[in-house]
Amino acid sequence: MKINYGHLRIKAHYFFYVASAGTTFPYIPVYGKQLGISPLVVGIIGTIFPILGLIAKLILGFITDYSQWRKFIFIALNALSSCSYVSIFFLPSLPGPTLLDHHFQNISYASLSQCEMKFHASAIASCNGTKDTACRWICNDINFSMGLSFHPDQQRAIISPDTACLLNVNETSLSQENVTNNYNCEVTCDNFKDECVYTSVSFWSYILLWSFGETSFGTCLSISDAVCFRILGQGKQLKFGKQRLWATMGYGIAACLSGYMVDLWSQDEIHKNYTPMLILVLIFICIDLICCIKLQIPLEKGSATILKDVFTLLKSKSIIIFLCFVAFAGIQYTIKRNFLLWYLEDLAVATGYMNKVKLIEGLVIAAETFGGEVVFLFFSGKILQKFGYGYTFIFCFVCSSLRLALVSLSPTPWWIVPIELILQGPSYALCLATIVAYMNVVTPPGASATVQALVQGIYDGFGISVGSLIGGILYKTFGGTITMRIFSVFAALSALTYFILYISYIKHKTTDSRNNVEWETPDDAHRHCVVAET
Repeated sequence: MKINYGHLRIKAHYFFYVASAGTTFPYIPVYGKQLGISPLVVGIIGTIFPILGLIAKLILGFITDYSQWRKFIFIALNALSSCSYVSIFFLPSLPGPTLLDHHFQNISYASLSQCEMKFHASAIASCNGTKDTACRWICNDINFSMGLSFHPDQQRAIISPDTACLLNVNETSLSQENVTNNYNCEVTCDNFKDECVYTSVSFWSYILLWSFGETSFGTCLSISDAVCFRILGQGKQLKFGKQRLWATMGYGIAACLSGYMVDLWSQDEIHKNYTPMLILVLIFICIDLICCIKLQIPLEKGSATILKDVFTLLKSKSIIIFLCFVAFAGIQYTIKRNFLLWYLEDLAVATGYMNKVKLIEGLVIAAETFGGEVVFLFFSGKILQKFGYGYTFIFCFVCSSLRLALVSLSPTPWWIVPIELILQGPSYALCLATIVAYMNVVTPPGASATVQALVQGIYDGFGISVGSLIGGILYKTFGGTITMRIFSVFAALSALTYFILYISYIKHKTTDSRNNVEWETPDDAHRHCVVAET
């Protein structure tokens, strides 16, 4: 069997580059939680970063199309993203205890004293590591809410007379005498309210490094897709999925291996040892840099009129409609990207599966990666060839709607595993392959990096930014179940609307995978052909 070394190198690049990100990226929000950053702030970050990514992709994609230093830019972005991501995990932690377990059992309410509020206020103002949290108490048949303040001279948050005191005792309608004899209380605490974290060097370094990593990774990946299409050649867009699936495999393998090695090296330590991440990233990035050096980057010679060509493309009503629905697809994907595991943990609390929640989360990620994405990326070319870009895109919206509806109806977290196994592939992987392959078909010559940066920026820049904001507001206001159902209805309406627009207008105006003939206008044909003189 003859090996196509051009395809082998782009596969290796996808695998090792995304593996270097997969080693660290899934755990960045978790590490932010360890630093004391609230989920709301992480959600705001998730709203801002995609916009920065969109701007960076457009600028760097444009520069790449024009520049003669394409490979240098490509490699520099590659190294910057991996170095930024891994550096986050070596930022110093803030003083004070870490809330590793939100659930405490057999707590004696009567043994805890009320906080000295004057001393407590000065301790909070001095940022010495004193941390407060709101807690829900269940003492036999009595339920109430009351805050706790944990002392700074400890690593792990433990509820005892020496490590915690009661906040706002006078504000609760329940007197201490009512629960004096109820010693076996169950206590569930929220995340710490630590405002000191937002003025710390660690927090702003975390933001800066995450920003560098996010923008450089997304930009490099969009350029990689443009390179991949040029390597495949004209008319071979449908083979894109078979190349891109190696990125998914690299991400899944690296994320699982990284998490296992961190747990193995950390043993029972409260603060995890992230040295294995550094080792894995160095291995993956070194191999990928070798692949990039060997990789030929046959991007077309930059057009002298890139901006004009792109603006001409954007004058097409059918392209504008398609890009709007690309943004809608990004908005729907956000609910999975930012809130699925959050919803899973809420469901685990409600159904009593918190002791197995990390196992379930790991199985969900494995099911999404190896069961869903790899399969649909591999067969994406055949699916697009059979059904065309338009109908495949509609199918992705339908699967997204079904997926969110089923997640919202799941009675236990275990049900989410088969749902993600079956529907992650068509709702995300196939959707992404359809979007990038279709835009490659309609891209003007010499503007591939710019257009790929534009479309992917709209999907995971604008779409995810808007989705993060809307999803966060809805989740906070209505809860996870209603939010999932709202997004499910939105996906169904998107599918119906695009179907109507496609069969009535778009189908007759744009290129389809079953008809890859590119027709020239009479003027263009006259310029490119020799016409016999009469």
